[in-house]
Amino acid sequence: MKYIKGIILSLLIAIPSHLLGKALPVVGGPVFAIIIGMVLSNFIGRYDDFDPGIGFTSKKVLQLAVILLGFGMNISTIVASGRQSLPVIIATISVSLIASYFLTKVLNIDRKVGILIGVGSSICGGSAIAATAPVIKAEDEKIAKAISVIFLFNVLAALIFPTLGSLIGFTNEGFGLFAGTAVNDTSSVTATATAWDAIHGSNTLELATVVKLTRTLAIIPITLVLSIYENKQTSQKQDLKIYKLVPTFILLFLLASIVSSVFTLPQEFLDLTKFLSKFFITMAMGAIGLKTDLIKLIKTGGSAILLGFICWILISLTSIGVQKLIGIF
Repeated sequence: MKYIKGIILSLLIAIPSHLLGKALPVVGGPVFAIIIGMVLSNFIGRYDDFDPGIGFTSKKVLQLAVILLGFGMNISTIVASGRQSLPVIIATISVSLIASYFLTKVLNIDRKVGILIGVGSSICGGSAIAATAPVIKAEDEKIAKAISVIFLFNVLAALIFPTLGSLIGFTNEGFGLFAGTAVNDTSSVTATATAWDAIHGSNTLELATVVKLTRTLAIIPITLVLSIYENKQTSQKQDLKIYKLVPTFILLFLLASIVSSVFTLPQEFLDLTKFLSKFFITMAMGAIGLKTDLIKLIKTGGSAILLGFICWILISLTSIGVQKLIGIF
């Protein structure tokens, strides 16, 4: 019973946030939820009886969302559809992760914030952050900071990339691949590709979506490696048994993706898990917003924004460069 109030409050934030996210997909429900949560935190901060449920939602509900996310990853289908894009995807992910690792040290950014921005920029925005945050035991404020940075460059990409693509001289195929690799979040990839299609009368949306889904598969190895590394860093006993080094929710996430790849699951079930995964992430972000100091977030966010900007530029240049090398455009 001690969790009820906080869970209900997070749910009440998630419902309008989800609807706002559908109306403005370039922003997305999770960002609206964080903003609403941060605003409401000024009014409920003194009510300690909300805290257990808010903490449960920001941790356990977030982990459940990641597990359900696995059912949307039919590994064989995604790889078969996105095989041509693999060189660009591997190159952009590698550049972003390496750059974020070194820049986190150079810019003196908190290590966990740097990891979240790195994986969010290189893989798939909010979903990658949601999967990685529990693995590295990131605090709510750090998750909010990373999500905010990713959101900023999602919006800029949707506004800038269609025009930039025309100036560069992208073919339709080239822009679809560019949008799928250089834009962080699935909703923003959709918005960017749709804007290009409206200008050029093309159909890059399908290609951009397939590339983005292929890129999302990187969540699996990245979270596995991070979980093993983090647990070995904090464990006094160097136990090499993977079931002890990897969090249970990551193993269940991997199991869900394997089940989805091996068996033909009913489409209704896949649609339900996709919806619940997105909704639970939004719900968890509302809880995180409730525990985040907006003023402090703004004051301390400059270096994180710079890191996100550099990663964003490097990913974009790498996507263009590799496409040039392999002759896509």
